[in-house]
Amino acid sequence: MLKKLFQSFRPPARIQHHRRTTPEVINHAQHSLQRHQFSRHAVNIVERLQSAGYQAYLVGGCVRDLLLGITPKDFDVATSATPEQIRAEFRNARVIGRRFKLVHVHFGREIIEVATFRANHPVDEEENSHQSSRNESGRILRDNVYGTLEDDAQRRDFTINALYYDPVSERILDYANGVHDIRNRLIRLIGDPTQRYQEDPVRMLRAVRFAAKLNFGIEKHTVLPIRELAPMLREIPAARLFEESLKLFLSGHAADTFEMLVDLQLFDPLFPASAQALEDQPTYTHTLISQALINTDLRVRQGKPVTPAFLFAALLWPALPARALYLQSRGMPPIPAMNEAAHELIFEQCQRIAIPKRFTLPIREIWDMQERLPRRSGKRADLLLDNPRFRAGYDFLLLRESAGEETDDLGQWWTDYQECNESERREMIRELGSRDEGSGAGPRKRKRSPGKRRRADGGADE
Repeated sequence: MLKKLFQSFRPPARIQHHRRTTPEVINHAQHSLQRHQFSRHAVNIVERLQSAGYQAYLVGGCVRDLLLGITPKDFDVATSATPEQIRAEFRNARVIGRRFKLVHVHFGREIIEVATFRANHPVDEEENSHQSSRNESGRILRDNVYGTLEDDAQRRDFTINALYYDPVSERILDYANGVHDIRNRLIRLIGDPTQRYQEDPVRMLRAVRFAAKLNFGIEKHTVLPIRELAPMLREIPAARLFEESLKLFLSGHAADTFEMLVDLQLFDPLFPASAQALEDQPTYTHTLISQALINTDLRVRQGKPVTPAFLFAALLWPALPARALYLQSRGMPPIPAMNEAAHELIFEQCQRIAIPKRFTLPIREIWDMQERLPRRSGKRADLLLDNPRFRAGYDFLLLRESAGEETDDLGQWWTDYQECNESERREMIRELGSRDEGSGAGPRKRKRSPGKRRRADGGADE
């Protein structure tokens, strides 16, 4: 898979990497797009802006996806109108953003994003700090330098996203040979890759996300600087990385994305504790995370809900037991040690990826369930079944077992208990007797026993 994704293509002679001011114009007869495939509201915005004397096009992912036969989730518009001019044309418009000013035009639940054409930032000239700014490493801090259509095409990240569709003339303007790269299923940065990654390190994550989502290869010059520049992700605000992580892992291609992140050394800056666990216990950690992501992808494809809390609980869990054992070695009792380790781990992770409290609390509850599920005597089992987090905790237990943890077949016991009638449940509780129920938590080797195998669902409904 990785070999395919990181394939190298020799660009044909016609592809030029210098600034291109004249686009390839692809007429309606030469492409498969139909204006009715686009959002009616987005098309109306383009028509209205053009009628007001501005240039306006449907741009980026919606054009790319429709050329690939994929139904777009969003429809974006690029225009020569400034945010204030756009807002003047649409009463239902709102200007958002500081680093990158955009206009959201609301049509009920549908929001069309409209952006003004942007130009590359002047590097050697004195910059207007109100319009643009960079830090010492070249990362763009503010991005409101407006330009022409040609400027806008050159400053887009990948060639496959630099496509402009005019629903009035039904033509595509291709400034970066994006159609060629779509045909060859190739992710290629526009411009010098090192400079473009320095401007915005998140582009490295976007390259991985598009490659996994579209099953494209990454062009060799585009992939080459990533390992060296991966630490620059530590400079990105944690809140932004949370949003990017959701795009990476909830798009239905999380398993492939994880493999690429690890291979390109991008996983470490995102999840440092889990990356260390991957180094210390590679087989266990890789198996648990991969299985969780495979299950997540399946749920996404089936249209089932997936909670980010379960996802992050799985991504971080491999780093937790070792921390708890360390605290126990310093004299802390097991349960307080696990609680303290969980608190420390989540706090540290939030410095890299700002996981909101609405997810960190369920993460803690899922982990807490791993300590509570082995304790089934008396009325405890029935009380646990009634707990709102039981299903997530149970699924997480099965996930741990699938990664090789030994739990004395605790997952099978809970599977049987849920399927039994009342009298059979009472008998199962009596059979437990005074047997030590243990904790059930920790990355121990699992001894497989005969009998039916269960499959971890990996994404509890919330």
